[in-house]
Amino acid sequence: MGKAGKSLRRVLETYGISQNQLALVMGINATNVSRWVNESRDPAGDAIVEIKTGLEKIDPAAAEDFVMGYLYSADGY
Repeated sequence: MGKAGKSLRRVLETYGISQNQLALVMGINATNVSRWVNESRDPAGDAIVEIKTGLEKIDPAAAEDFVMGYLYSADGY
């Protein structure tokens, strides 16, 4: 588990985005974001797209960083 979670955690920390802020923009419960960030649950494939879309609304650079970390890094960095 964890490649998406590691990438998401790093992006949230780097860009100063809270888990709650992302959850609000995505229209989901903050518990889901927490599970992804803490790597207790991997987001489903469609959730990856929704995370990217949510991050784009907050900071387009964060969304790009998330995708690059998730797709091209062996450990989510």
